[in-house]
Amino acid sequence: MIESVNLPSIHPNGPFNKISDAHISDNYRLKFPFHIKQVDPIINQSLIKDFTGEKDGFVQVGPKKYLFPGTFKKHAEHFYNFKARNDDIWIATYPRSGTTWTQELVWMIANDLDYEAAQRDFLTKRSPFFEFCVFMHDKTKQMFIDEHEGNIRNQDTIRAISVPGYEFIPNIAERRFIKTHLPFSLMPPSAMNERAKIIYVARNPKDVVVSYYHLSRLYRTTGYVNDFDQFWDYFENDLVAWSPYWEHIKEGWAHRHEPNVLFMFYEEMNKDLPATIRKVAKFLNKSMNEEEVAKLSNYLNIENFRNNPAVNQHELREIRILNSTEPSFVRNGKSTLKGWQKEYTPEIVERVEKWVAKNLSDTTLRFPDFS
Repeated sequence: MIESVNLPSIHPNGPFNKISDAHISDNYRLKFPFHIKQVDPIINQSLIKDFTGEKDGFVQVGPKKYLFPGTFKKHAEHFYNFKARNDDIWIATYPRSGTTWTQELVWMIANDLDYEAAQRDFLTKRSPFFEFCVFMHDKTKQMFIDEHEGNIRNQDTIRAISVPGYEFIPNIAERRFIKTHLPFSLMPPSAMNERAKIIYVARNPKDVVVSYYHLSRLYRTTGYVNDFDQFWDYFENDLVAWSPYWEHIKEGWAHRHEPNVLFMFYEEMNKDLPATIRKVAKFLNKSMNEEEVAKLSNYLNIENFRNNPAVNQHELREIRILNSTEPSFVRNGKSTLKGWQKEYTPEIVERVEKWVAKNLSDTTLRFPDFS
């Protein structure tokens, strides 16, 4: 049985025991190398109107103009100076690319298929989200706290999940499993320098954008209130968080031959999960017999996965960070043919095909097609 949501279950070893960056010596400290600028004022007004979880506006980072809420600016150098360990495992993706599925798959293999432990603790504790704090605006956090007036436990949980990853993850004594949506260029350089394991998953953008649209409506920290057509327009023009999508996955693709990096396609995971399990096990230097592979495949089956309270962010719904009127966090996991056409108008279908063709013209990256 999963333990109830409390501070230790989300951030072990005392989440309010802030370490600032005292563990980083002055000699080690790096200056964040990219310029951070405000988004154009007119565009910013539109974004704030449609993404209601953000209150002050958005910034673009570096020459590729990665988009984040404005609070990224105060966290950027701390993220960049986070000290990775050699035995860390990072799960890195553009949002809605099979991140949660991969997190659980990786955690289970690395922890010798400990199904009991996987049910004791939420995945948000076992594999924390490195940069979630950027998306918890102070005003939005206070709104959540006010909604739980008189419920100290829930209020403390809201405060706990707002603590930056660079403050509480160093307190984790055991092996760390870190989720991030940061592209390689914005990840802490120590992750590559220390040869931490990095598993990067890419997914066809036609699926990503539909799933991302629903996620943005689900998470009140994002609070998207407009329709899919407008969301597609933002996505196409690199105006949703962690975009540009193409630059993100091309950075992942460029690192695919590094010995500490495993690059995978979501479509291949979905097509042949047992083969994916074997691939990840080999990357993590773990051996598994066929019976173990079959059991884990069943555990990770999308129907079972959707109904698993340890991974479907039940704890965030309990504190109302998830919108109660939207579908669950784990959606249908379907591939392109079944997963996106109903959301797209014929005009958007034409735009997306041209957009994909244009952005694949300068890369050897190709998405598997199992339609």
